[in-house]
Amino acid sequence: MSSPAITPVLVRLKLSLLRNGLRQSGGRRAAYVASSVAVLLFAALQLAGLVALRGLDHAEAPVVLLVAVLGLGWAVMPLFFPGGDETLDPTRLAMLPLRPRPLARALLAASLVGVGPLFTLCLLVGSVIAVAHGGAAIAVGVLAVPSALLVCVALARAVAAANVRLLTSRRGRDLAVLSGLLVAVGTQLVGFGAQRLGSSGLEQLDPAADVLRWFPPASAVGAVHAAGEGAYGAAVAQLLLTAAAASGLPALWARSLTRLMTAPDGSTLRPPGAAVRGRASAGLARLLPPGRTGTTVERSLRYVWRDPRTRAAWATALAIGLIVPVFNAWQGTGSVYFACFAAGMLGIQMYNQFGQDTSAFWMVAMTISSARDAHVELRARALALLLVTLPHATLVAVLTAAVLDDWPRLPEVLGLSFALLGAMLATGAWTSACFPYSIPQEGYKNVAPGQTGLAWISVLGGMVAAAVLCAPVVALAVWLNADADGDGLRWLLLPVGALYGAALTLLGLRLAAPRTARRLPEILTAVSKG
Repeated sequence: MSSPAITPVLVRLKLSLLRNGLRQSGGRRAAYVASSVAVLLFAALQLAGLVALRGLDHAEAPVVLLVAVLGLGWAVMPLFFPGGDETLDPTRLAMLPLRPRPLARALLAASLVGVGPLFTLCLLVGSVIAVAHGGAAIAVGVLAVPSALLVCVALARAVAAANVRLLTSRRGRDLAVLSGLLVAVGTQLVGFGAQRLGSSGLEQLDPAADVLRWFPPASAVGAVHAAGEGAYGAAVAQLLLTAAAASGLPALWARSLTRLMTAPDGSTLRPPGAAVRGRASAGLARLLPPGRTGTTVERSLRYVWRDPRTRAAWATALAIGLIVPVFNAWQGTGSVYFACFAAGMLGIQMYNQFGQDTSAFWMVAMTISSARDAHVELRARALALLLVTLPHATLVAVLTAAVLDDWPRLPEVLGLSFALLGAMLATGAWTSACFPYSIPQEGYKNVAPGQTGLAWISVLGGMVAAAVLCAPVVALAVWLNADADGDGLRWLLLPVGALYGAALTLLGLRLAAPRTARRLPEILTAVSKG
């Protein structure tokens, strides 16, 4: 098959993949249409915002940073969403008599089909409009837009081809699940950066923009701005950098394709002479209590370390629970009471305790023959959570108080955090028994189809109930702060909150245990649907 014939075939194949995917179900079709409309609307708003920057002082700095972040997004997108584009895995075409370079050109053309490239094109056009002043800048912009778009798409292809073995393995799926952590943390950092930028002005971005304007694809926008300023030498240099990247990345990609199509896959083979790694030392597990409690605590902690979805949920809770209060305090817009957010984020992990077991819950169910067995199981799972949550909540409270230099309120905040944590452990044990749901091990959904309502009831209902249960401690804190003579008694909130939280936890576990023992078949059925 000649080179000119490959490109239209793969473009039609890409369109067929999109069309056939939409035919699978009405829900998937509605989701695709809704997401596409949302993305295009966001692109239109971004385009309007970039056009509005035209003429402002230092407008080129945020534009250059935006295009740099856009290129970074294209580079990491295949790592975290390997299933987003079926054509990212060229090994599916390995048995066909296709040469790597024509195949690379055809796949590159096919990759320009979709909502993502259209979104990127809108942002690049808006960026050029924001910084183009004069005929020379417009002429450079005509060359810069397609060059930058080609750099973005080729960068995604090169990264995907270099890591396709990883992306199709279990480690790749684990990496995709952890994308939620990066999205959550990145959203927080972008929000804090926007607040700081709004108070200090666009000139704060100039140092970073001066560096990034020499790296593709941001160099394309830098060339347009330089041409508008009359710096034609810098404009030519930056445009040549973009052109070099636009031609070099496809060549690098073609070389990766050659190696990928011809080299055997030895990723699952153990090298000769390699020793089989034995079981790791028990370590701190030896400090756990004997019997069912210690075994269950160790199993729960191993879930956190080994299970991709559980690990991602815990990592996200730990990171966001630390970032929100400490960063707000650092910016001077927070309060020491924000430290309670850490306890709330980790307390959510108590909800749906049996969902992480999936169908393997039958082994746990076989060991529960009475309410006492169920109580020991729930108590051990709560203890595993406390081993991480108590130090983390204490650390966040201390850091927040240190940043704000508000040490007198530290005991009060710790008492409120411990009370909130105890309430969430109690309600989490109850909702785990009453509203269990399955967590799919494949794909990117956190709830099995048909169980979304159960998930909302479990999490939101439990959180509301926990807030109500914490009302006495909150009322005591309000009363002590409102009373002029209560400043010297606020330290009492630490022991009161800790004891109240412990009492709520014990009561919640005691009430949830009989219901768990009675509903073992229903729980197993619910958590096995994923």
